[in-house]
Amino acid sequence: MQLLGRRYDTGAAVRLDIEAGKIARLTPCSPAADDASRLPWLAPGLIDLQFNGYGGQEFSAPDITPEKVAQITQTLARFGVTRFCPTLTTQRSDVLQHALRAVAAACEASRAVARSVVGIHLEGPYISRDDGVRGAHPREHCRPPDWDEFQRFQEAAGGRICLLTMSVEFDSAAAFISRAAQSGMVVAIGHTAANSAQIRAAVDAGARLSTHLGNGCHLLLKRHSNYLWDQLAEDRLLASLIVDGHHLPPEVVKTFVRAKTPERCILISDMSGLAGWPPGRYASNLCEVEILPSGRMVIAGQTELLAGASLPIGVGVVNVMHFAGLSLAQAVQMAVVHPARLLGITPGGLEPGDAADLVLFELMASPEGGPCRFHVRATLAAGEVAFGTVGRAF
Repeated sequence: MQLLGRRYDTGAAVRLDIEAGKIARLTPCSPAADDASRLPWLAPGLIDLQFNGYGGQEFSAPDITPEKVAQITQTLARFGVTRFCPTLTTQRSDVLQHALRAVAAACEASRAVARSVVGIHLEGPYISRDDGVRGAHPREHCRPPDWDEFQRFQEAAGGRICLLTMSVEFDSAAAFISRAAQSGMVVAIGHTAANSAQIRAAVDAGARLSTHLGNGCHLLLKRHSNYLWDQLAEDRLLASLIVDGHHLPPEVVKTFVRAKTPERCILISDMSGLAGWPPGRYASNLCEVEILPSGRMVIAGQTELLAGASLPIGVGVVNVMHFAGLSLAQAVQMAVVHPARLLGITPGGLEPGDAADLVLFELMASPEGGPCRFHVRATLAAGEVAFGTVGRAF
């Protein structure tokens, strides 16, 4: 198979030859200027560390099955995503163990699913019970960390939990984080009401990430001493950001990216199981949710408290370029290189020998002068077309 496209990092037109699931050759080409402008952009497949479900199905649900896990996994290619973390949110222990077994069984039954699933992201249940901070997580299931329970979770997952988001305000948090980090887990701070000393203790113990920084917070914070400033100022923490235009205002995105630097930022979608559905009011496993006409997904009955996201990670790529003044290369790296580095995996590349996990996309201009639209033409996983078509048009 041959692909023609413009490299996302240099803009150079290239031809890729794909053989046996890898990039066999990369050849510079010099099409006419008009032809070059019609070539799609070419980048490694995106990596989404926080994807909760799609089309009416959450991963963290009593009715999840291995077959449903596989169905959800197949949808990610349409967004240019080739690897991801199925994300399970706060629930009863038995529900979480069932869901973890379902994801593990899907990985064991399908080589394609196993290849797509980098690992499982467990967001909760060890989070704050405070309103605002817990977001849409059900209060009755929010609880302090329990190492024995977590070991049961990891056993159910077949050892696949690679990322844990938790609050660090609990007395036992630092000791728990230390044990988790020593076991190879990435521990993230999120949905927390922790003070400065607790944030510092968590990072000293091994926490490495702030999950969806700026979200899962109280509506009102102290002006100076608060957990947002603490995490922004902590250079040992990377920050994942939901840049869908709803979770963070453009000015906040710009400020966060400048404070953390692009190299310490990771784009995530946080797409909910209700993503893909039209505006309306819906019941979910977490709470009653309303999708507003703008695409904003909120806890039903108000417009401020969010209940997940409905837009894919490619929206974050173009938005962070527009909001923070980043280049395409910087934005794509926030959705490929930085999440891979955090989890200790090899990101996709565009060089001979790299796995042919690729996305071909267009940046379609907005008539209103806002962010471009990230339009996926095709996604390849291990050299096979997983979405779209690859033909002479390329």
